[in-house]
Amino acid sequence: MICISVTPESRQLAKVDIYNAANQCDLVELCLDRLHKEPDVKDMISGSKKPVLVSCRQPEEGGNFDGTEDERMTLLRQAILAEPAYIELDPVTAQKIPRFGKTQRVISFASSTRPLGNIEDAFDEAVRCKADVIKFTWPTETIESAWPLLAVVSQKRALPVVGLGLGRSGLTFSLLGRKYGSPWIYAALEKGMEAFPGQPTVGELDYIYRWRQVDSKTRFIGIAGAGVAEVATSKILNAAFDKLGMNTRCLPIDFKSLDQLPKMLDILKIPAVIATPSMGRRLMGLAAKGDDISTTAQQCDVVIKQADGWQAHNLIWKPALRALESAIGRKSPDDRPLDRKNAMILGSGGLAISLAHGVKKRNGLVSIASGDEVEAQKIAQQAELRYVPSAKVYETLVDVVVVTVPNMDYGTKKSPINPSMFRPGMTIMDLSELPDESPLVEEAKMRGCKVVEPSEVFADYISGLFKSLTGQDLPAEAFAAGLME
Repeated sequence: MICISVTPESRQLAKVDIYNAANQCDLVELCLDRLHKEPDVKDMISGSKKPVLVSCRQPEEGGNFDGTEDERMTLLRQAILAEPAYIELDPVTAQKIPRFGKTQRVISFASSTRPLGNIEDAFDEAVRCKADVIKFTWPTETIESAWPLLAVVSQKRALPVVGLGLGRSGLTFSLLGRKYGSPWIYAALEKGMEAFPGQPTVGELDYIYRWRQVDSKTRFIGIAGAGVAEVATSKILNAAFDKLGMNTRCLPIDFKSLDQLPKMLDILKIPAVIATPSMGRRLMGLAAKGDDISTTAQQCDVVIKQADGWQAHNLIWKPALRALESAIGRKSPDDRPLDRKNAMILGSGGLAISLAHGVKKRNGLVSIASGDEVEAQKIAQQAELRYVPSAKVYETLVDVVVVTVPNMDYGTKKSPINPSMFRPGMTIMDLSELPDESPLVEEAKMRGCKVVEPSEVFADYISGLFKSLTGQDLPAEAFAAGLME
């Protein structure tokens, strides 16, 4: 089941939120923490077509109730009289409030700072509190912090176990919880209505991760890194898995270090991890070997588990170079349009490094510049490229400009670089907001430049990635559906 949390501030809004949530979920959680006035719980839940769970949590439990403990106890007792399907109680409160009617008791153990220490003691205490369900809540910023919570949920117990991860990896835990048999997972109705920062919305779970098809046999492909590229990649790949009838889904993974990651990936039977540009260098530490560009650039787009260990692959450079050469003007398969062309690459991250090596393989003359002058110099020295100080960017004559990161200091508020450097005939490729088109691309078109469409690069890259992961061609309709949703 999916449980949508609603956290209204007024009784009237509560009824609207509950009604809307009930249309999209199996269980509605009514959080009384933020209500300005004493609620009439029976009235608020009367219109719900789905079972309701009522909670009222203190700040130390991740809630927002700012009244006295006696006031909170009174609210919870009154809520039970309304006979919701479930009532959430912490162990101390549960000892003071007896079971009443048909309402089932969710005994909650929550920590805002760290995982619970002794799980077995918690189960014993939950039994003494006459629990029907036991719930654990603690921070899960990384998969390492989510791991103990997952271990609890995935083990068969006398009591059903629900876990709620707070933070970025809460989404990771929700998807894994679905696979490993959690009675329900949590989601917000929509953006701005999250019970805690980072809580996924039901729309995200539906349209990005297609969670309703996740079951005990689902295979997960990890994806490391956050942002537009991660979301777009997950949408498209999940749509493709669905189209081809593959019980596979993308799983966001944030990790603190590589020390425990290989073991966790093995236990979860994750055969591959996709890296967004910001994570490609870190994931190289997982790989026992890599292809030519990933090894040279120390940057990868995906690591795949092989019989002899994890292998790194750098895939983005080929579609980027194909698109760049096409924009310049490739007249035949043997033509090398980048040969002896002066190409300036702006940025010093993984994407910049990959493309610098790619252009160099095509015999282009590569210059690199970045707001991080030290890193740019280091890259230039290691890869034998020309380093251009930030102060000299606009004095450097080039044929090709490649932008790899947003928010550079070379331009205006609307553009990472000042478009005044563009002249007719130059070739511009901006992958800083991949797969979206930046304002810079439109400006370059207006100034008579040859322009690479970021969506073209992304489509080619995703097709290659899907082929590497599955051995099959990416369905064209999956790409369109993924970008449209």
